[in-house]
Amino acid sequence: MIANSSLSKAPSMNEASERDPFNNNSYGTLVDQGYKLIHLPVLDVTDFNERVIRGYEEGYGEKELPADLALARSLVPAGTATLRDFSNISPEIPEYISSNCTGCMDCVTECPDTAILGKVLSEQEWEQKLQTIPEADREMYRVQWSKTKKYYDAGKKKVGSGGMFQIIIDPSKCKGCAECVTVCDDDALKMVVKTDEVMTNARKSHRYFKNLGPSNDRYISESLLIDMMLKESTHIYVGGAGSCAGCGEGTALRMLCAATGSKYGDQWGIVAATGCNTVYTSTYPYNPYLVPWTNSLFENAPADGIGVRMRWDQMGWHDRPLWVIGGDGAMFDIGFQSLSRMLASGMNIKVFVLDTQVYSNTGGQASTASFTGQNTKMSVHGKTLGGKQERRKEIAQIAMMHPRTYVAQTTAAHVNHFYKAVLGALEFDGPALICCYTTCQPEHGVADNMAGEQARLAVDTRAFPILIHDPRKGDRIKERLLLQGNPAVKEDWYVNPKTNEPLTFIDFARSEGRFAKHFDKDGNPSATLQAAMQDRLENWHLLQELAGYR
Repeated sequence: MIANSSLSKAPSMNEASERDPFNNNSYGTLVDQGYKLIHLPVLDVTDFNERVIRGYEEGYGEKELPADLALARSLVPAGTATLRDFSNISPEIPEYISSNCTGCMDCVTECPDTAILGKVLSEQEWEQKLQTIPEADREMYRVQWSKTKKYYDAGKKKVGSGGMFQIIIDPSKCKGCAECVTVCDDDALKMVVKTDEVMTNARKSHRYFKNLGPSNDRYISESLLIDMMLKESTHIYVGGAGSCAGCGEGTALRMLCAATGSKYGDQWGIVAATGCNTVYTSTYPYNPYLVPWTNSLFENAPADGIGVRMRWDQMGWHDRPLWVIGGDGAMFDIGFQSLSRMLASGMNIKVFVLDTQVYSNTGGQASTASFTGQNTKMSVHGKTLGGKQERRKEIAQIAMMHPRTYVAQTTAAHVNHFYKAVLGALEFDGPALICCYTTCQPEHGVADNMAGEQARLAVDTRAFPILIHDPRKGDRIKERLLLQGNPAVKEDWYVNPKTNEPLTFIDFARSEGRFAKHFDKDGNPSATLQAAMQDRLENWHLLQELAGYR
C-alpha cells in the first residue's frame, strides 16, 4: 500500500503549455511491506513523459514500450493527465462573453474536467502583464477580461484598486458537455463550433492565461467558498481524466480536492475503491491527482484506509487527512461491513461516497442505493416487474448510528453546502462520511449538461435530501442534525412557485430515462412509482423527526 508519496507535480495552471514536460525530474514512493519500510527506485518523470506518454499519444505505447519496474508496481507520476488532449472529441467548445460575466464562479466550479479556469488581478498588474503578450494578440486577449461588480467595484472599496476578472477555456481538457453553459445564469458562455480560428485563439488565450501567474489573493474572499478555485493551491485535480462528458462524479471529486487542498495543500492522500472513479483516473499513463493515492479492491477500501492511517500515525503524520473514496456499490453493498468497522474504530479517516444509485462501472447493475422502480441491470423493467422493487438503503442514517461519526449528504450543485460539509468533515477529529449525489448520464438517461440540474431536482423532490450531522453540536440527534438547504424543510413537499404544484419524486422520475417505462402514453405514473414516491416521503418524514421538525 502507498504510505506516502513525494511526487513531482505537473505544470501548474499558470506555467508552461499543456504540452510541456514536468519541471521536476523524479519522485520516490515509500511502501510498507510488512514491518519494513523500503524506498522504491526513483522514477525519472521527464523520461516518463518523453518516453511513455509520448508513446501512448502517438499510438505505439501499448505495443512497443517495454514493461519496466514502475509499471510492474502500478506507479504513475502525479498529474500526468494534464498532458492529455481531448480537443478532438467534441465539435463544439464554450465561448466566453466577458461583457455578461458577473464572476459568480459557477462554471469554474461545476466543470467536471478542470477545463474552465478563473483568475483575478489588480488593474495595475493586469495592464503590466498584458504588455508581455505579443502585440498582435494583445487586443484579442484584452477583451476577454471583465470589470465585474464582485471583483472590480468591490475591489476598489476593499483594496483601493479594481480587480480584473477572466474565465478561460482549456481546449485540451474540454469535452464539450456544455454544463458550464447550463449553470451560467448570466449568458456569459455559449457553445460555438470549433473552427481553426476558434481553436487557435483558445489555445493562445489559455497559454497567456497561465503565463500571467496566479490570482491576486487580495481579491479572494475567504468567506465566499465558491471562490476557492481561484487559488492555484486548490487545483489538485488537474483534469484529463477519462470520465464521460459531463460526469457528475468528476465535479464532485474536483470540489473535494479543492476543499481539501485549500486547507492542506498536497499534504494528504486518497484510498480509492475499485469503480468508475478509479478507471477514469488511472487510465495508464494518465493520473489527474496531485496527491498520492492508491486503488484498493471493490470491497475493502475502508480497511485499506485503516492500514494507511495507522502507518501515517506511526510516522507522525496525524494531521494529514486521508480520504477513502468509493461508489455506492463499494460503500452501500460489498464494502459495507468494512465501512462499518472503519466508522466504529473512531479513527480519523474521511469517507466520500459517489452515489449514482447504480454500479456504473459494470454496466448499470442495481445497488442497494438504487431507487424503487429504477431500470437497471439485474432489475430490468419487464412485463412482470417494473424495475427494482426494493427500497433504497439510507447510508446517512446508518452512519449516524455509529459512535461519534460526522455524516453529511450533499451534492456538487449545492456548492456552499458541499464545501461546508467537506470542511466540517476535515475539522472533525474522528471518522466522517459524506454521501454525495452524483449524476451518471448514461445510466440515469440524462443529457451531458444536466448533472447539476438533476442533483438540484433530486434535493427539491426529496429523492435525495441534503443534511449535516455533527456530533459536536449536542447530545441529542435533533441538536446534531441540520436539514438546512432543503426547500420547505417543515413541509412534506416543496411547492413549485411557477406551477403552484408540489414537486414530488414522480416529477424527478419523469425527467430521467431510467424511469421512462413507468409512465403510460398519457404520462400517468405506475403503481410502482407511486410506491417509490411514498418511500421517499417516509424517508423525509424520518429525517424531519430526527431533526426535531415532527
